[in-house]
Amino acid sequence: MDILLSGLRAAAEPSRLRLLALCAHAELTVSELVQILGQSQPRVSRHLKLLCEAGLLDRFREGTWAFYRLSGKARCAELARMLIDLIPDDDATLALDLQRLEAVKKANADRAGEYFRRNAEEWDKIRTLHIAEDAVESALAALFPATGMKDFLDIGTGTGRILELIGPRVERGVGIDMSREMLSVARANLQKADLRNCQVRQGDMYQLPFSDDSFDGAVIHQVLHFAEDPAEAIAEAGRALRPGGRLAVVDFAPHNLEMLRDEHAHRRLGFADSEVNHWFELAGLSPDRIVTLDGDPLTVCLWSATRAANDPTTGNASDEQERA
Repeated sequence: MDILLSGLRAAAEPSRLRLLALCAHAELTVSELVQILGQSQPRVSRHLKLLCEAGLLDRFREGTWAFYRLSGKARCAELARMLIDLIPDDDATLALDLQRLEAVKKANADRAGEYFRRNAEEWDKIRTLHIAEDAVESALAALFPATGMKDFLDIGTGTGRILELIGPRVERGVGIDMSREMLSVARANLQKADLRNCQVRQGDMYQLPFSDDSFDGAVIHQVLHFAEDPAEAIAEAGRALRPGGRLAVVDFAPHNLEMLRDEHAHRRLGFADSEVNHWFELAGLSPDRIVTLDGDPLTVCLWSATRAANDPTTGNASDEQERA
């Protein structure tokens, strides 16, 4: 009863109902909401504060920015969506708000496109060194069930591509990255793909902002070669997995391309199967499939492991290996 009354009181104001509807369509900053509503920042911030206090919206801090989206709490989100559904489809104010929202999304996409253009030469140079991304993505998707996954985590999400790949088959997808520029790109990509069940957050892979047993699946895609402590990153990912959950690591097999270290800040020049499996075991995970995708000169490997359903500290490793 208290949740219902608090939510109804918070939403019972035109501007707050508009904010609620907008945050159901996208993850937005205060400045973006100010631009859409055409109101002052203090006024919009005050409305957002009331909606957050009522549990209808979630607020996530990222440096000097704060992002708002519909609540992740089941009962509050259900109430929020119920209230939004009661707004008439032909409401002129909401229609104008959604038009302005599309303009904001386009501006974000244009900025993301410019970021891609500035960095495309270096990314393309690396991509020519290993197997096509389509093959990697197909192999990665095959490591996870087509249905039945509730929560999925992409560690070092970058452009959000893995969320685009796995997002349609999960209830909630979350991407973590330290780079605000890359998170901006990822948000634009997720908005373009209309993946409202996916979100990205600024966070450290060594200190994930989630409790134990939070995810059914997790991926560390082309991130470990930058890591100061790959074993610790895998251990932290394992901590966040539920019993029975699966972790997939995508990275390079051992190679000798020093230019990746000198020009692209790679700390490690690939990883051996035994090394990654050992880290899995230290994290309480049971190694299973290894998929090797031969490239020239870089070979991409996909290592996967599962957290035991009953005892997260036990499990027998197997050396099943596939070569494509």
